[in-house]
Amino acid sequence: MILSVSRRTDIPDYYAKWFLNRIREGYVYVRNPMNIHQVSKINITPDVVDCIVFWTKNPEPMLNKLEQLQEYSYYFQFTLTGYGNAMEPFLPSKRERILPVFQQLSSMIGREKVIWRYDPIIITERYTEEYHLRAFREIASKLNGYCNKVIISFVDLYAKTKKNMGEFPVTDRNQNELRRFSAQLAEIAKANGLKIETCAESIDLSSCGISSGSCIDKKLIEKITGCQLKAGKDKNQRKECGCIESIDIGAYDTCQSGCKYCYANSSPETVRKNIALYDAFSPLLCSRITEKDKITERTVKSLKAGD
Repeated sequence: MILSVSRRTDIPDYYAKWFLNRIREGYVYVRNPMNIHQVSKINITPDVVDCIVFWTKNPEPMLNKLEQLQEYSYYFQFTLTGYGNAMEPFLPSKRERILPVFQQLSSMIGREKVIWRYDPIIITERYTEEYHLRAFREIASKLNGYCNKVIISFVDLYAKTKKNMGEFPVTDRNQNELRRFSAQLAEIAKANGLKIETCAESIDLSSCGISSGSCIDKKLIEKITGCQLKAGKDKNQRKECGCIESIDIGAYDTCQSGCKYCYANSSPETVRKNIALYDAFSPLLCSRITEKDKITERTVKSLKAGD
């Protein structure tokens, strides 16, 4: 099993204590987002978890706790963009805090285990192509030697995203314009020793030197673990997504970063309501079991070939 921690919220930043308590307990409860009263009990012991994939914008709260994960294989998808507080209101300074955290994490666990995400790319009157190129170049230069790969994607305007980004109308770009812009990103990445890939994009950027990537990456996990995996494509993701199957243990409407482009939060009010329920010792994230809930133990197993 590949454990996704998490596409739905930033667990390393806001809920690291909860997650490490679940690791110690060896199990976690997860609500079905499509039917909230269906709760799965999931075993997360080292014998069934082949690799943990962390998704975060700031893993600083976990840096002094990584020794608690010594029985697990893992890597980080680390989102680091050029947006300011108007777009990402509750994140610390990129230059003063986040970039040094990225460098520190890379030095601790190895640069192959820290994937930089410049994602999503949103082109507006304020955040122009030139703005992104400057930001991308600056970040890439600071991360030169601290990671091997950068993943990019262009914003998808889900209903939640459109609602939250009302003050940032997106400037449309045709495919030729996107390819020209992407080619410039690729040149910057190459100059800083970075392989560049896309995440779940329908546009073919191979002519720009950019391949389609996999965030939950079978080849990378096999390299980290030293084992072949019997794993297929994640059927719960979009057809353009190249990720292999995983189990996500996060909860929507719990991320506290407040990013305007977020698809995982419906409203600040719902987030405040949910985080008020946070209990670091609960098996559920930002929730409590009620009499309406049905708990079912989910069958999980290692995906390693021969297991």
